[in-house]
Order: sequence, then C-alpha cells, then structure tokens
Amino acid sequence: MTPELREALRRLDTASLADADKNLRVCDPGLRLVATGLKLVGIARTVRVDEDFLAVIQALDEAAPGEVLVVDTGGSKRAVVGELFSIEARRRGLAGIVVDGLVRDTRTIAGLDLPVWARGSCPCSGTTRRPAETQVPVRCGGVPVNPGDVLVGDDDGIVVATSAEFAQLVEGAREIERKEAILRQRMAAGEGLVSMLNFAEHVAALRRGEDSALAFKLDE
Repeated sequence: MTPELREALRRLDTASLADADKNLRVCDPGLRLVATGLKLVGIARTVRVDEDFLAVIQALDEAAPGEVLVVDTGGSKRAVVGELFSIEARRRGLAGIVVDGLVRDTRTIAGLDLPVWARGSCPCSGTTRRPAETQVPVRCGGVPVNPGDVLVGDDDGIVVATSAEFAQLVEGAREIERKEAILRQRMAAGEGLVSMLNFAEHVAALRRGEDSALAFKLDE
C-alpha cells in the first residue's frame, strides 16, 4: 500500500467505500470498536489461535509499523488481548488490532488512541502453551482475511480488500462523498429528502415490473 493510498483511505468513510463496491468484504457488526471515534487503515498481519494466545504474542513481535493484527480466535470465550499487549502495539506503531473474539482491560485500551475491535470482553485470558499459526489465511467477522490485505475501519465497521482493489474504489468513494455534501447543503437550506429522490418514478417502474434504481436527482 502506497502512502498516497493510505492517506486517501484515511479520509474516506467505510460507508462510502462499501457504497462504491457492494461486493466489498465487510466484517459483521458483531465486531465493535472498544473506543469510538478512531480510524483504522492498515495491512493485515494474521494469526489463528484456539484458547491460547501465545501466537498473538509472536505476531505482535513480528509486526511492523502500519500493520494491523487480525486475530481469528475460533470462537474462544477467553480474552486474547489486554492492556499490556495493546500498549506494546501502540508503542511499536501498529495501525490497530482486530480480534474476532474477546479482549480485556477495556478501560485502559479505550484510552490508548489505538483502534481495537472485538466481539466483547472477558476477564479470563487463555493459556500460553500452544504455538499456533501466523501469517495464514483467517476468517474475521465472517469474511476471509489474507496476510497483506488492507483493512479500513471506523465507527461503522471494517471493510477488507487488497491494496489494488481499494485503489480502484477511491475515486468512486470520493464522488459519493462529494454528492452527499451537496445533498446535505440542500437539506440545510430546507429541501426535503424524498423530493431529491426519483422516488415516485422508481416505485412506479417497480410496480410495472420494470428494472429501476433509486437515485438522487442532482442538478449540478
């Protein structure tokens, strides 16, 4: 991922990227930010564990600045990331952590300015006795994530693609946000939402059995 692409993705909402490509990999909403208001753009460093977080420590030690740790816990009910791990991740310049599973020490994590996603929290941690796999294909939030994939996350969730795929989406997502800015201005001036849509025409076409798409009417 080039620095230019990283900066472009940092400026775009995940919703705009998802609208630009309806087939984009989107992690399920069960993954939530520990602290809201943070943005993630990073390259996946993957790890798969099972009731044991030894490999998570290994992945952290191997991770480079700008990478995001993506942890597939296989449905474990024990925490695999806590405060010391998160502090070290921030110290090393990681972009964030995404755990398809549980974390702990959430109050400390919330104050670190490090984006961390998880399904929830648990005070009990796993063991550290079983080496496991790092930099392998995993599933996170119901979607496949491969080493080197790019993850973009914000308060709405996480989207995943290759660097090349995201590069093709940037202009479309920018155009979506440009048009939405115009619509917000028109609504602030008193124009109604439905009046800016082809709503009546769209419904009529559907009732006639014709193909149609709901769209905004922009007079630019």
